[in-house]
Amino acid sequence: MKKFLSLALCSGILLMSTALHAQNDTSKTKPPEDKSKRPSPPATASATTSNGVTINIDYSQPSVKGREIGKAVEPIKGKVWRTGANEATVFEVNKDVTIDGKPLKAGKYGFFSIWNGDSWTIIFNKTWNQWGAFKYKQADDVLRVNVKNMPPSSPSEKMTFTIDDSGKVTLAWGDIGFDFIVK
Repeated sequence: MKKFLSLALCSGILLMSTALHAQNDTSKTKPPEDKSKRPSPPATASATTSNGVTINIDYSQPSVKGREIGKAVEPIKGKVWRTGANEATVFEVNKDVTIDGKPLKAGKYGFFSIWNGDSWTIIFNKTWNQWGAFKYKQADDVLRVNVKNMPPSSPSEKMTFTIDDSGKVTLAWGDIGFDFIVK
């Protein structure tokens, strides 16, 4: 009887350790998150301008969903915003450019903004790989440009960037927006 109990106990311990080991192995091979299933899915705006500058903007598209921008959903007036949702928006150019006449070196930047009501401060920050604006540091800003608030001709449910071949970059969301020129 003792041998039977010992064998049963050893078998149970062996089965439990095998199950735990298998569980640990499957967590290591977990597939990456499908970001397209997020409430604010990823989007890309990309274009090559007539003067050969490739502009790429990777962002996530929040929706208005009947909420009031500035009260129930970002951006909040006077506060740094990631200019999108989820990870910080990434702005990339393949050549040295000017943004509304101010120089910006070729590279990848975190793209942030501050909504001031009738104007915006758009920010190109050297820290592009971050979540939201939680670790944003003004000391890492490479360029700040002030632009006018340019509401879209009709409200846009999803936040959307567009780029035309002249280098005009436009953001439209709800009844707010802006544009700037990349040359």
